[in-house]
Amino acid sequence: MTQPNTSASMQALLNLRELERAAAASLAPEVWAYLQGGSDDMVTLGENVAAFGRRFLRPRRLVDVSAPDTSLELFGERLASPILLAPVGFQGIFHPEGELASARAAAARGQRMIVSTVSTYSVAEVVAASGQVPWFQLYTTPVRATTQALIGRAEDAGCQVLCLTVDAPVFGNRESHGTTLLELNASSRKGNLEGLDGASAVVDASLTWEFVDWLRERTRMRIVLKGIVTAEDATLARERGVDGLIVSNHGGRQLDRGRASIDCLAEVVSAVEGHMPVLLDGGIRRGTDAIMALALGAAAVCVGRPFVWGLAAGGQAGVERALEVLQAELVRGLQLVGAPTLDRLDASFVGPR
Repeated sequence: MTQPNTSASMQALLNLRELERAAAASLAPEVWAYLQGGSDDMVTLGENVAAFGRRFLRPRRLVDVSAPDTSLELFGERLASPILLAPVGFQGIFHPEGELASARAAAARGQRMIVSTVSTYSVAEVVAASGQVPWFQLYTTPVRATTQALIGRAEDAGCQVLCLTVDAPVFGNRESHGTTLLELNASSRKGNLEGLDGASAVVDASLTWEFVDWLRERTRMRIVLKGIVTAEDATLARERGVDGLIVSNHGGRQLDRGRASIDCLAEVVSAVEGHMPVLLDGGIRRGTDAIMALALGAAAVCVGRPFVWGLAAGGQAGVERALEVLQAELVRGLQLVGAPTLDRLDASFVGPR
């Protein structure tokens, strides 16, 4: 099918749902199933979005919102927006330019991207194409030399933040797209892993908390753990001296019947007691969703499927449109709730149904 891949056609799409429909029309059925799918009965996948619908915003009135500002400091960087591009692997199956298009879009809008270990294009290629240094997401392999080589490649590309995924000791039961996933892992280009021994294995069931210590000794990058969903593990992460956490259930693609990411946020934030930033990944479909997460203690939010919908529908222009829509909704929402800056948000802005 022909992709509506011009900037003008992308601008005609008003929200993420319209981008989603455009992406569905652009992708082969098996690729669409891979993008949209989750594990088992996909309960957690649905909960990630539905949980936002169980909360409502409590706006404040008569606040000067004439100069809204969404910038923030995070890991030593000044970012224009708290909306980041989550790590998504194999982006080349959604659009020929894959991560290169996504990275250019992020750079054009001054937003941060996290590159996956299993990205089609290597992190070095992403930097060369976009001029922006992303964060790097790490899947460990059972071969520690391979893992160390991956870390070295990320450092050589200039990466300052390493996001270790901790919720994938094995792959979840992907009934809707498991065959596609296996084929991707076996046959798709994985730029970061080219030339490395043991590159076909990107999960390690033997991983323990001691690996965080091993990692600390071998990288100068800041270490962020992605996949923390309980206070108990947040406390252990704090004790290990990690630099940040991402509350995530892997987009509902690993353990099913787990809680929505937003339902896990408060206890993780409480457990770290302000010692490190906590980000949220999962279920963001509107700028007002991001406002809820930020009010409940998230320092920033990550979006995955939404920007990939844009990538599939229109390449770089589509990713830019997805980010533009979310950012515009975020700014408008902040003005309407009476919080002109992110630091004005707190839990009092969110109430239950």
